[in-house]
Amino acid sequence: MRYSGLPRETLAFLCDLRDNNDRTWFEAHRREYEQDWLAAGLDLIAALAPLCERMDPRLLAVPKLNQSLRRIHRDTRFSKDKSPYQPWLHLILSTGPEFNKVPGMHIVLTPGGLGYGAGHYGLDPAALERMRARICDAKDRGALLSALDEAEKVGSTLDTPDLARTPKGYQTAPDWDHLLRRKSLIARTQANSVPPDWLFTPDAPERLAKIARAHLPLLAWLTRPT
Repeated sequence: MRYSGLPRETLAFLCDLRDNNDRTWFEAHRREYEQDWLAAGLDLIAALAPLCERMDPRLLAVPKLNQSLRRIHRDTRFSKDKSPYQPWLHLILSTGPEFNKVPGMHIVLTPGGLGYGAGHYGLDPAALERMRARICDAKDRGALLSALDEAEKVGSTLDTPDLARTPKGYQTAPDWDHLLRRKSLIARTQANSVPPDWLFTPDAPERLAKIARAHLPLLAWLTRPT
């Protein structure tokens, strides 16, 4: 079946949900959720799947909730913000079956626009040490910097470093010490762009795949065995 594009109603639903983020409104508009958010998101992921299959590294695009489609419901147990829903469409193209726990590509449509990025969030201490050792290796660091340059060509850049100072025990230089001051490695758009018209056309899967391909060198670096 030929993909016809993300429905413009998806963006309208997100805008309305942002302005009416409560269960009463949501239940009254469950049909729009199921059609314009859930079905629309799963259809886009299914259209992306064959393109991701041919990437290197291969990305998994699995049209299921809690896999390539993040749930719309928020976990409010430990948050001061008790609004029950996330007013965005969040897709994950993963390097492995443990979605959101391994390096991956994230694509997010919000009422404010389209954003995306790739990397690995929340590295455990052992993985963080391995990453820092690789950064200290000149050849490995060069490959990482080259990968970050590719991601920057489509607007993805690193966040501000997590640490104010370089961890003790590392010999570094001013032009790359910021890499050691990170607890995660993520390149992403720092502001959402206006939703492009192509997102609502049959070109959407290929255009999103082109963006994902610019992040593949970074994902390849992150998934390379050490």
